[in-house]
Amino acid sequence: MSAVPESGSDAVLLRDDAERVATLTLNRPGQFNSLSQALLGRLQDELDAIARDSSIRAVVISGAGRAFCAGHDLKEMRGNHGKEYMQALFRQCGRVMTTLTEMPQPVIARVHGIATAAGCQLVAMCDLAVAAAEARFAVSGINVGLFCSTPAVALSRNMGRKAAMEMLLTGDFIDAGEALRRGLVNRVVAAPELDAEVKRLTDSICAKSSVAVAMGKRMFYRQLEMGLAGAYQLASETMACNMMAEDAGEGIDAFMAKRKPQWKGC
Repeated sequence: MSAVPESGSDAVLLRDDAERVATLTLNRPGQFNSLSQALLGRLQDELDAIARDSSIRAVVISGAGRAFCAGHDLKEMRGNHGKEYMQALFRQCGRVMTTLTEMPQPVIARVHGIATAAGCQLVAMCDLAVAAAEARFAVSGINVGLFCSTPAVALSRNMGRKAAMEMLLTGDFIDAGEALRRGLVNRVVAAPELDAEVKRLTDSICAKSSVAVAMGKRMFYRQLEMGLAGAYQLASETMACNMMAEDAGEGIDAFMAKRKPQWKGC
């Protein structure tokens, strides 16, 4: 087990490593885990450290208390009401969000309670998401005169345009079942089954070749921003490089021999 430098009740982010999985817990339960500058800073530090650690195969992001994440800390924002501050804050948040897709390990959102505004954005930017049946999602900035522009980037890359715009323009909540239908989450389970369902995903990921997972994740997000021809060119080159990896040879040999592969990793 490892933890961020803060201790006890002052720790805004907790980290627990077990079975090659790092679990990062947003730990501001009294503020519904809103993303203060301090929390964003700690989250960035931990994600950067994990990205460099080949012993970690998957990441889970969860929230302490009754909520997953209620978005940005509005009280902190109102107390620092200047354009330069706002620009720096949203750059900081954007960097955290892009790191989720740039790091080699798959990242899973473990969602319970509410995930609103930048909290909903966080769910959308994770590679996978598992939600408790009672979880609810919204990008509700519009209700206070603020269009959720940065969450819009994530939502528009996870669901259809009209579904995303409806959430952005109305600020209305959707339940976990609707989030599943719209592609915001992968799985919905009863709350007592949430950890077990997340573990099923992490166990499956950890059983795969870390080389193939990292190469595939990098290719997946890069090709999304390309035209069709460029995407196929990138995918073809990635597959060729993947085939040259020791793990691919081992995996194919194991498949033909009907045995379990012994991954060599990076």
